[in-house]
Amino acid sequence: MAQHWAGGHTAPVLCIGAAAGADGFLASGAEGGEVTVWTQEGTPLSQLRLTSRDDVTCTVFSSAAPGLLYVSHGETVSILDPRSLKKPVEELKDVGEDEINSLSVSETGASLALADDSGAVRVVDLQTGKVSRTLRKHTNICSSVAFRPQRPQSLVSAGLDMQLMLWNLQKARPVWTYSLQEVLEEEEQSQQRAGQLFNPPLAHCVSVASCGNVLACAAEDGRVHLARVGAGSRLEQQGAIKTHSQGASQAHFLNFMPHAYWLATGGNDGVVALWDISEEPVVAGEVKAQRRKPKNRKSKPQGDEGKRNEQELSEEARSIDPSQTKMALKLKFNHEEKVNWVCPALLKGQASLLVADQSTSLSVYALSGL
Repeated sequence: MAQHWAGGHTAPVLCIGAAAGADGFLASGAEGGEVTVWTQEGTPLSQLRLTSRDDVTCTVFSSAAPGLLYVSHGETVSILDPRSLKKPVEELKDVGEDEINSLSVSETGASLALADDSGAVRVVDLQTGKVSRTLRKHTNICSSVAFRPQRPQSLVSAGLDMQLMLWNLQKARPVWTYSLQEVLEEEEQSQQRAGQLFNPPLAHCVSVASCGNVLACAAEDGRVHLARVGAGSRLEQQGAIKTHSQGASQAHFLNFMPHAYWLATGGNDGVVALWDISEEPVVAGEVKAQRRKPKNRKSKPQGDEGKRNEQELSEEARSIDPSQTKMALKLKFNHEEKVNWVCPALLKGQASLLVADQSTSLSVYALSGL
């Protein structure tokens, strides 16, 4: 069922990135410092082996400048021209305190955020190439970071300390921290008699929907944990969907679908899946908020009535049972190999998912009929 793109690597592929636009490039990174840029037809356009020979852990394009490719390897980020990979345009050396795991470029193209093994989140000013912010709160490896669309001063991070954090770049501490472990402990207590065992919800990958308010985090417990950011950057609602029989390693929103809440996931069970989570309680609240925004602005409750309504909303958010959410699995692919990366992309106008595993090739699944 999958199409295979071969000839681009000699080592296992670790990551994939797609540039915006109908004719955008694609880039993959592999062990040993290999970087390959692909055409939309799956032909290797150019290849480079970085002199450091460190594993390439993330490849991302800037939506503001699709002619720039950011590649993390070791503690360094190399900036490449995807049309010519002869050598880096610029190297941001030692911007990570330890091995970098994840990159995110702000929508304006002005800032680059990175997550590393030290647990730190660092923000680089791309005009100066210097670290402008270092955010420390994770107590273990920080595995993933993502800027929030439409909010260049806000980003979210996730780590192997089982914490999901929202940051405002003007502050040195998280706006809030959501402990996936506490959610698990509460469930274990409520289901203790059933004798169920859970994998720890180590957070592997975080993604933000194009609305900027809905977050999805793939975790080792086989679920994707969902959170909604409300007014004043509050953690307004949270929940989870069971997506994989083993650890969920990847979760990425698709930004080219009819609505913002299509989610692609990949896991250690060798499954790649596409979900429509628009009717999940966490997401449905955001959809309703968007629809009712003009009306609420005119009839905003005042005084004690407003406080009571806010308290009721908070209690309702806390009372959501993740096991009762309305999953909408649209497509499921038995990839059979452990998934390293899932990258949504439009290939010649066709919605697709590119998948990297322990092999040297890429697999491409067409999302037809949606």
